[in-house]
Formats: sequence, C-alpha cells, structure tokens
Amino acid sequence: MSSITNSNIKKFKIMSTNTSKIAVIGLGHIGKVVATNLIKGNRPVIVASRKIQDARSFAQQAGKLATALEVSDAIKEADIVVLAVAFGTIKELLSSRGSEFKGKIIVDPSNPIAPDGNGGFKKIVGEKESAGEIIAGLLPAGAKLVKALGTLSAGSLSAAAWKKPDAAVLFYASDDAGVSGKIEELITDSGFDPVHVGGIDQSIRIEVFGDLHEFGALGKVVTLAEVGAKV
Repeated sequence: MSSITNSNIKKFKIMSTNTSKIAVIGLGHIGKVVATNLIKGNRPVIVASRKIQDARSFAQQAGKLATALEVSDAIKEADIVVLAVAFGTIKELLSSRGSEFKGKIIVDPSNPIAPDGNGGFKKIVGEKESAGEIIAGLLPAGAKLVKALGTLSAGSLSAAAWKKPDAAVLFYASDDAGVSGKIEELITDSGFDPVHVGGIDQSIRIEVFGDLHEFGALGKVVTLAEVGAKV
C-alpha cells in the first residue's frame, strides 16, 4: 500500500488564476455538484450532456460562469474533461470518441458498481480490479488520466464543500506528476483540500468499498488533520 502525500495544498481563493478550461460531461447527481462547486469557487465551467437542452437549462440556472455546449464541442474546448457519467458510459465515450481526447486531462470519478438486488451495491468488475486501471487501459494516445472527485457521494460532495476553516479532503490518483498542479487547483477551486494517493494503481483505494472512500473503510468525510490517523 502506498503512502499518502499531501503535496502543494492550496488555501481557498476568491478567484482562480489557473487558465485551464474545464468541461463537465454528464449532468447527473455528481456532474451537477461538481459544476456547481466549481462555480462557487469562481471557476468557469463548460457543461455538456447527451441532451443539449439539459446543459442549457443547467447553465441558465447556474449563471454566467457556466457555458453549455454539445459534447464534442465541450471536449474540444476544454483542457480538463470531467467524465461525470457511469463507468460503462466512460468506456463507450473513449471507444467512440477516442481521438477527441488527445492532449486532454481526463478526470474519472466513476465507481464500477450496480444494485445488488438487496438494497445495496456490488462491484461489476473483479474484486481486485478498479475502474481507474480499466479506464487507463482504454486511454487514447496523448490523453492523461486522473482518478478524482468520486470519493464522496453526491450528497456529501455538495454538503462538505467550502467548509472553512477545516476543509474536507478529496483524494486523487494519477501516474503523471505533470498534471498535479492543475488537478490540485481544480479540487481546491471545488472547495476541498486535495490529497494525492499515488498512481492509477491506487485507484481501488478511492473507489466504493476502498479504504479511502466514504462508503468503504474510511466511512465518512475527513479533513486534512484526520487523514494521517485514518491511513
């Protein structure tokens, strides 16, 4: 098990200086919260959905920092693409639109789970497999993958954002150290403290049932001060 590093933690800012353009693809529970949290952090966001009218409706309600585009246009315009859709849909997008992601940073918040028929959930991949590693194997040339924004439920992702002075933590995993600055600023601009857990091979830890997930051994939202005691 790799050790957690808390690299370059940033304080909350009134206005981001990062010029990376962010697109949130998918406006389900997670996508809406991710976009809303970023807008609260004064971060412009491109939003897209299978139905352009859904994106336009969200943008109209969210205000001037939200721009609605068709999916292809959103991917083209963005530097960072948050695929806030189901695990299976991410695989479909990478298969059908792979060339469009060249040069992009792809953020994957998905969890490979489905209802178990008994009121709970079960994994739909192998017990020791992770969505992050599977998606990494499908990544088009020139794209970089970050596993992030999926360690909390949509409800907690909304309720725990922008809690001062003790910010909640969002964990992330990536094989590419060159993207860390942009991802940590994205997470900070979402109202959380970013903590890097290692490479994509650590994704299983921050997916459902993992030891660093709200619905795993961690069991709750944690602050930076609590991370060391939990791991």
